[in-house]
Amino acid sequence: MHPTTVIVKQIQNSFPIGSCISRSNIDNEDFVAFFVKNFNWAVFGNELKWYWTESQKGNLNYQDADDLLKLCDEKNISARGHCIFWDVDNTVQDWVKNLNKPDLATAVQNRLTGLLNRYKGKFKHYDVNNEMLHGSFYPNRLGPDVRANMFKTANQLDPSATLFVNDYHIEDGCDTRSTPEKYISQILDLQREGAPVGGIGIQGHIDSPVGPIVCSALDKLGVLGLPIWFTELDVSSVNEHVRADDLEVMFREVFAHPAVEGVMIWGFWELFMSRENSHLVDAEGEVNEAGKRLLELKKEWLTHGHGHVDEQGEFKFRGFPGTYEVVVVADGKKTVKKFVVEKGDVPSVVPMNP
Repeated sequence: MHPTTVIVKQIQNSFPIGSCISRSNIDNEDFVAFFVKNFNWAVFGNELKWYWTESQKGNLNYQDADDLLKLCDEKNISARGHCIFWDVDNTVQDWVKNLNKPDLATAVQNRLTGLLNRYKGKFKHYDVNNEMLHGSFYPNRLGPDVRANMFKTANQLDPSATLFVNDYHIEDGCDTRSTPEKYISQILDLQREGAPVGGIGIQGHIDSPVGPIVCSALDKLGVLGLPIWFTELDVSSVNEHVRADDLEVMFREVFAHPAVEGVMIWGFWELFMSRENSHLVDAEGEVNEAGKRLLELKKEWLTHGHGHVDEQGEFKFRGFPGTYEVVVVADGKKTVKKFVVEKGDVPSVVPMNP
């Protein structure tokens, strides 16, 4: 009698690795093919921002965001909503700046109601008020409680969405305005005011070389017990081999740290990047060294195994969370089954009925 053979193959790691996309990108078939094959999350570059959806008062444009969301829905890709508000003065439309206090308060409420009612349940995350460590337009005009009220109202309108703070230079020590300690203080202040902050966003626009301070910043922020996401990660270096090395360092830090639950890169295709020398795929569609390195890491983070069942009729293995396929061959018969390993230490048991 031949022993029962088991072959386990992980099809997809469930750790969120996503990318920024824009409406102009999705007319490029090669771009879409690479995006859909290699990423399981998306964030829109500009198309959900207030200055894009309502550049002129009352003239709403949600079509671009609708088109991007349609692609994500069709391809089963989760989406982050970036962003509802942006607290830096030069990102605020002139018509918003010119409103008096009561009219501005009304416009803020209309923005929340219009956006969140339209897309209720569609975006898993929202960056509620972007870069609050680097700007203060809304509290300067509407008072210090406006930020917490934005979170409260967003939560009431779409309770299924996780609401994030999001800022830059948190991880690299390059800006005294946005140290981990100041970020923590801001988050605690919001929570004391009743804001349902559900996640911490770190943008992560990295210039080579990558410093050792990243892990320290994550450790400090991790004390809050909130999920941390790198929301806009890119690594810039003229030398694509150096860029590859630095990108690998960042991704290994992100993937290994227990507080980090996802990473979004801020684009991957040359000519569609906000920063030069940070692309993974060149304009002609060739994957460069940095892109190859990321694809190698994604392969590394898939679990495969094979062997025979033990005396108890079991085959045990440890694997990354995600979707698997198992093939069991016994007495000349083959049984194939898909299953999902959830994140956590609780064992998953997959019965294989003959």
